[in-house]
Amino acid sequence: MSWVQTLAVVFHVLLAASIIGLVLIQRGKGADAGAGFGAGASGTVFGARGSGSFLSRTTAILATLFFLTSLGLSYLFSQQTAPSSVVDRVQPAPTMPAPTNTLPGMLPSVPVEPAPAGDAAPTAGEAPASAPATAPATAPAQAPVEAPAQ
Repeated sequence: MSWVQTLAVVFHVLLAASIIGLVLIQRGKGADAGAGFGAGASGTVFGARGSGSFLSRTTAILATLFFLTSLGLSYLFSQQTAPSSVVDRVQPAPTMPAPTNTLPGMLPSVPVEPAPAGDAAPTAGEAPASAPATAPATAPAQAPVEAPAQ
């Protein structure tokens, strides 16, 4: 937030507090009825005309300034171009490159782990597998297939 925005927000809050204070100071319309029954000094603080013109005019001026600062703040904060959300600031993860050891039309080779031999515990309802009498023959190693040059 720039210093202009900070200054405008502080001024706006001070205007709001001033309006609240002025409204609380003013007399309501029901106070005039009490003046007719013996409350003789009802308007002596602000002159013979009473407090209506001074306080109501000051309240109207402060209310106008409050509305103008509200419009100014909405304009100032709408001009921000920086991302305001954490999601907007996160950089997307780089994508993984495609495997290069495949031929066109073939699936990529995926390493497969061998199944555990006889040391796995049998599940319920399943008989344990018997170990083979002889060791299985291993397949000869295959040379990797390279893609044709294009």
